[in-house]
Amino acid sequence: MPEKFFEVVKNSGSARFGKIYTSHGEIQTPNFMPVATAGAIKAGISPQDLREIGAEIMLSNAFHLHLRPGENLIENFGGIQKFSGWNGPMLTDSGGFQVFSLAKLRKISDAGVEFRSPIDGQAIFISPEKSIQIQHSLGADIIMIFDECPPGNSEKKEIEKAVLRTSAWAEICQKTHHQLLEKSKKSQKLFGIVQGGIFLDLRQQSAEKMMKLNFPGVAIGGLSVGEPAEKMIEVCSFLNPILPKNKPRYLMGVGTPKNLVEMISCGIDLFDCVLPTRNGRHGKFYTFSGGENIKNKINFDLNSPLEKDCDCLACRNFSRGFLRHLFLSKEILGSRMLAIHNLRFYFRLLKKIRQEILDGTFEKFANSFLQKFKE
Repeated sequence: MPEKFFEVVKNSGSARFGKIYTSHGEIQTPNFMPVATAGAIKAGISPQDLREIGAEIMLSNAFHLHLRPGENLIENFGGIQKFSGWNGPMLTDSGGFQVFSLAKLRKISDAGVEFRSPIDGQAIFISPEKSIQIQHSLGADIIMIFDECPPGNSEKKEIEKAVLRTSAWAEICQKTHHQLLEKSKKSQKLFGIVQGGIFLDLRQQSAEKMMKLNFPGVAIGGLSVGEPAEKMIEVCSFLNPILPKNKPRYLMGVGTPKNLVEMISCGIDLFDCVLPTRNGRHGKFYTFSGGENIKNKINFDLNSPLEKDCDCLACRNFSRGFLRHLFLSKEILGSRMLAIHNLRFYFRLLKKIRQEILDGTFEKFANSFLQKFKE
């Protein structure tokens, strides 16, 4: 009997409360993955911090870890969890997003992508086979196919090419993955990725291909890459009845607190984004009323926490006035505290959402949150 990987425990409309089971622990969904591009969260967030704020899974980037320090070194340490000090579940992105983000440093062919290293300019070639080999060496619980992620404003002809190429690469990735699994006996799960930009017919074509290949999970890529915000909702709403209901769905690179609530309404289970930590490093923080900036003068003499009901390290120990002083003094503690607060906000929000789904009241909560929250 095959091991259980994912189950949906309860639905509230299209929102799903579920559980993903990995060899490094259980993940309750909907959930959010803090982004540890090079194996660590920016702003000095430690694995201990992550556990305290409620993180259950972390994301790292196979492309950047391949560049430095190299997957062979990490494998010799016993894998990315032991190397990074995070003993929970992990997901690695394949490098497909770098096809988009490093557009000036790469050339694409059907065989793969030639990059110029952003570190030293050295030529690097990543094929679908190579991407899977890297991710197997890193040893994350969930790994991704190598895909082509075109900009959101691309012509339909270009996006159609990317869909066809991603479909061809998906087959190669799956074959390579199965071959490596036979040798390693690891329990890694490979997710497919649906591309297609804002064109619903291409999204359907891509989704049908990924379903045919029967991956244990499916991601939606190529959103939040320059397309109008309303198109993200349109695409995910369209895919909701098409994608398998018994497999986890991961929306890549998204997003804001409002994005999370909107996309959970479309049946999405997993998210990742740099926003909570990036915004924290620049003085922006979240409350259940919306986004604020600690550097604003109103916080000059406020002897109150960032948010009254928050239990994070920053809110338990520091006032808005002191945190503003830290930012104006360019003290790194300020950035660290706001990044911790923002991540804790995301996990408090998701815990609330999971309970609303269990109670069958998610739609009412979502409507209220989206009306009140000002970004």
